Amino acid sequence: MAPIAMPTSEPYDRPRKLLLVVDAPSLLHRNHHARAYTRITDRSGRPAWALHGMLRQIIESIDGFAPDAVIFGLDDRTASVRRDFYPDYKAGRAEKHPELVDQLERAGGLLDALGLATLTPPGLEADDVNASGATWAERNGWNCVIITSDRDAFAHISEHTQVLRLIDGGINGSPLLNPTKLRLMYGVSADRYLEYAALRGDASDNLPGVSGIGEKSAAVLLEQAGSMDTVWADIDHNDGRAVVAALDSWAEETGGRRTGATIVRRLSAPGARERYDFNVRIMSGRDDLDLGLTPDVPGSPGLLPLDLDRVTRVVGFLNVQATTDLAIRVLSTNPASASGGLRSGGQVQGDQAGGLSRVEAEHDQHSLREQDREPGVEDGADHLW
Repeated sequence: MAPIAMPTSEPYDRPRKLLLVVDAPSLLHRNHHARAYTRITDRSGRPAWALHGMLRQIIESIDGFAPDAVIFGLDDRTASVRRDFYPDYKAGRAEKHPELVDQLERAGGLLDALGLATLTPPGLEADDVNASGATWAERNGWNCVIITSDRDAFAHISEHTQVLRLIDGGINGSPLLNPTKLRLMYGVSADRYLEYAALRGDASDNLPGVSGIGEKSAAVLLEQAGSMDTVWADIDHNDGRAVVAALDSWAEETGGRRTGATIVRRLSAPGARERYDFNVRIMSGRDDLDLGLTPDVPGSPGLLPLDLDRVTRVVGFLNVQATTDLAIRVLSTNPASASGGLRSGGQVQGDQAGGLSRVEAEHDQHSLREQDREPGVEDGADHLW
């Protein structure tokens, strides 16, 4: 696999450390549908194609980004604060296939067994771990990359947080979004993305937008008139005159149609502000969760590198030798910031590359120990997850 190239326009200035925040359910869903045809099973015969696909993508991401710590967000599958508040939340989605459900329920145990950090916040979702991960990184002087297919994570993009938005084509075919790229895609700044999404709505979560305000109108409104707090205040105290003037001035400059009065009328309609506020409440991620990360304690969950024996046993239980070999190479090697090898354009330099010989030697020794084990004795990984 070719290493993932970090953006050259706004490079991270190591030695800021890097936190990788992974939306595990998002990866599992995508890999279930993309890899079900493989019918991969683990050593106990249980379905493992989604788990294997998720883990493979994460290993490739770690190989490309060289993070210092990784945390996986998981959904609470037993309760939902958002559904309690809005019973129709995500209504209309197809029922999950039993084989996907089985792998969703086993994912946390697999990741914990590896020594990676996981968080299943009570009543909340992986989206909330994304939000808290970005906040944790900012407060601790780290960079952050969020891996997800959910657009809600775009609200957390900043100078030091980027989002690898998974699409068809896997890790290497997915865009890595920073503030500049987000503006090019949607026409709004990252700090306005939540407001943009609340105006537009989200059909996948069964959240209608403000009636008559589409993606283009929402983007132009926020770019030309300012924040929604400013827009609502102008509507309340000035009948929206400043908003109309800003939008119509933009239309005159660009040769577009004058829509200022129409947009103000739609925002002033009964229920419009309530719909916007409702969407903001549902879409906002909790950014104050305790992630349990203790980077000052060597060997604590989530910190890299991982224990070689754990990696060999747990990944090996998925029964795909090529992935086990890749995991041993990537997960048992010091991250770039710890080894002194910094990534430049996605390439590993310095001691990071040279460290592979040590890992390979340890792997050879481990393989010899494995050959001495009594035939038929399992690793015990299946008892962990």
